[in-house]
Amino acid sequence: MANLDPSAELPGDWREATLVGRIATAEGPSPIVVRGGVVFDMSVVAPTVSELLDQGLWREGGREIGALETLDLLSPVDLQVVKASGVTFAVSALERVIEERARGDADAAAAVRGRLEAAIGGSIRSVTPGSPEAEALKQALIGDGMWSQYLEVAIGPDAEIFTKSPVLSTVGWGAPVGIRSDSSWNNPEPEVVLIVDSRGKAVGATLGNDVNLRDFEGRSALLLGKAKDNNASCSLGPLIRLFDDGFTMDDVRDAELDLLIEGTDGYRLTGHSSMREISRDPEELVRQALSEHHYPDGFALFLGTLFAPTEDRDTPGRGFTHKLGDRVSIATPRLGRLVNEVATSKDAPAWSFGIGNLMRNLAGRGLLTAGATA
Repeated sequence: MANLDPSAELPGDWREATLVGRIATAEGPSPIVVRGGVVFDMSVVAPTVSELLDQGLWREGGREIGALETLDLLSPVDLQVVKASGVTFAVSALERVIEERARGDADAAAAVRGRLEAAIGGSIRSVTPGSPEAEALKQALIGDGMWSQYLEVAIGPDAEIFTKSPVLSTVGWGAPVGIRSDSSWNNPEPEVVLIVDSRGKAVGATLGNDVNLRDFEGRSALLLGKAKDNNASCSLGPLIRLFDDGFTMDDVRDAELDLLIEGTDGYRLTGHSSMREISRDPEELVRQALSEHHYPDGFALFLGTLFAPTEDRDTPGRGFTHKLGDRVSIATPRLGRLVNEVATSKDAPAWSFGIGNLMRNLAGRGLLTAGATA
């Protein structure tokens, strides 16, 4: 894939924004900051993005380097745990129930979908999770034999929060994104991702693709790990946009995401996800993800998606599934565009650079010395 073109892939006002990310260099991975449209290598200020954000060290210092077009972008997070919240949109909840009832069989999905939509209608869209109205709706659905564990997390008091991807395993803009070679029903999940520091404060946001295997999760919710955590199955980027006077949590709440899938066979699918339809506020999802735990290196939190493709790609009634070589673009004006091409997890570059490798690399570069300065 070609080098990143800032005018096409970054927010329209990227020269006024503060952006944070990581690049591959000959020496190893380095954090970068884009301030005033200028790119700075911040590795001598903070060796990791996690520390850079946690200590607020992005504001000054660093070594000015070349234009973004010439740099090899990595995923913009490093030591942060990658968490995800699921079933945070009504339509997503319906699709999860369909997966469960169809047992991963796309042929049965259309009939189940129609029956659920008739039973639930629009009522689930307006109910507040955990409210008395939500409990009343739950009892009505139980009485109709339509209750599901997915509806429990959609309208119940507790959000679905899970660990999407191990530390350092995410891929960035332009990298292949992976699906298991034994999956026949899968899709991208375009999402806004909050970046949270060790104190539980959201400091910025980026875009993410929470690749999902619908056949695996549809057979059993206990297969969530296999459906979600696979080689190259989580992409983030292109860069983290930090919150400031010009970009706030309200911009996340108002975000409109556009999805474009382009196949090598000429296939084209567009989708749209509006954060205004989310069932739980982003800050509530952060609170539930934090829970009673402490994340000393912070965490990234996928906020969920409204996108659940039902359009047929090949066989009528079988809906959408990826094909190898699909180009997936996720975009929103304030965060830019994340682009990846689909490969199998088996054929995508293996994840081989773990925490131990990173620590040895940083030590060898002399970047773990206390008090390093620009």
